Amino acid sequence: MTARAAPLIDPFARPISYLRVSVTDRCDFRCTYCMAENMTFLPKAELLTLEELDRLCSAFVRLGVEKLRITGGEPLVRKGIMTFFRAMSRHLESGALRELTLTTNGSQLAKYAGELAECGVRRINVSLDTLDMAKFSAITRWGRLGQVLDGIAAAKAAGLRVKINAVALKGFNEEEQFSLTEWCAAEGHDLTWIEVMPMGDLGGEDRLGQYWSLKDVRARYGERFTVTDLAERTGGPARYVRLEETGQKVGFITPLTHNFCESCNRVRLTCTGELYMCLGQEDMADLRAPLRASAEDGLVEEAIRAAIARKPKGHDFDYSRQTVSGQVSRHMSHTGG
Repeated sequence: MTARAAPLIDPFARPISYLRVSVTDRCDFRCTYCMAENMTFLPKAELLTLEELDRLCSAFVRLGVEKLRITGGEPLVRKGIMTFFRAMSRHLESGALRELTLTTNGSQLAKYAGELAECGVRRINVSLDTLDMAKFSAITRWGRLGQVLDGIAAAKAAGLRVKINAVALKGFNEEEQFSLTEWCAAEGHDLTWIEVMPMGDLGGEDRLGQYWSLKDVRARYGERFTVTDLAERTGGPARYVRLEETGQKVGFITPLTHNFCESCNRVRLTCTGELYMCLGQEDMADLRAPLRASAEDGLVEEAIRAAIARKPKGHDFDYSRQTVSGQVSRHMSHTGG
């Protein structure tokens, strides 16, 4: 088993056990709430190599991280990415890592689902906001719904548990709340709704106009189902309910109407080695410089500990009074979805 160093504890006595790692800022979609259509991507020379990502993630595992979520951009478009998943699987085998998982748009799952399962991935999150082909094309700009549904089917066939993440968008998928819920129930997928967050300049996209409060989503469920609040937490920000008539679990991630920061156990590493201690704050630590300064990991571990010592109590996202305050300038694809 991997030798453990003293665990990472932030200034508010929260143990940091969950690392989200963006392995690329690139994506084969251009979702309207995530990216501008004509994105300028990072030069490849700025990205951490797969070997550097391995070193950094392994350092975090030594420091007590037990859950690793791979994100992007779209993580499965990174060249050679399965090499990285195979490398990380050694930490599952040693028992140091409890879970290796990823968030994906599903476009590449038909190709990689079987291999992901072989690497020890047991469940995945797939971003899917609509089952309407025309609306899917409109919101992803470049995506094909059929390709994603085939990928989800391949994941299910490979034995992966699939959770669908749907961003709640006013005037877009409100009318699909129940049809999407019923589809997930029929397919055996969990479903989580996510409030749209004020991340990045999207070339005129109206975030305030897109905002659909999950309080409204939950209230609408209550009109059709018996809704029971669940105490269950998965280490993430979602609150869960059970729809008694179907037995289905539905999650709500509400950074705006419910601040979930008090139990935050995660940090986010970008594909360039920037460590963000909070999704909704601009403060970050550069881990690439200490990583490249020495073949030993002492400097990196020192930098990680110094960063965790600066982790804030919470974020500043707020849509009150019809303004977006607490907006951060970077795109979601840069920090990791």
